[in-house]
This record gives sequence, C-alpha cells and structure tokens, in this order.
Amino acid sequence: MAEKLTGTARAQALAGLPAWGEVPERDAIRRVLRFADFSAAFAFMTRVALKAEQLDHHPEWSNVYSRVEIVLTTHDAGGLSARDVALARFIDTIAPGP
Repeated sequence: MAEKLTGTARAQALAGLPAWGEVPERDAIRRVLRFADFSAAFAFMTRVALKAEQLDHHPEWSNVYSRVEIVLTTHDAGGLSARDVALARFIDTIAPGP
C-alpha cells in the first residue's frame, strides 16, 4: 500500500511539479492540457495509459476534443502519494510545451 505524502515530502514533491495545481477540497493534483486536435489528445492519453498500467496506478481523467484534464490521487493512501508524483513526472515529460 502506498503512503500518503505529508509535510516536507509533500511540499518538495509539489514544488517539483509546477504545471500541476492542488484540487480544492481533495488531496489530489490536477493538470489540464490542450492539443492540436482530438487525435493528438488521444495519442497522449494512450501513452499515459500504458505507463499507468505499468505503474499499476491509474488517473482520473476526461477528454473533450483537444482538451485532457487529469487528476491524480492515491485512493488507498487517502491522498497524494509518491505514485502520483511518479505518474505526474512522466506526464510532464511527454506533455506538449506551453
């Protein structure tokens, strides 16, 4: 079972994820990405899905045409964990530029 990040560990993890924001009233992080079109958004989601399966950690997400919204939290830990941070870092490496 993953452990919930707290205190300094949580602050350091979030400092390393500037593109992500905290979700109000939840212990979770969120990022919204925009792509050129639906095909590019879906290709991105496919890459994330493959990595998520490999990590055995799956995002909450939605897709509307060229927009993808991702929320990361670890349900069995009751909030943000190192698993979320690892997946967020991977997402940041394949996300389109600003």
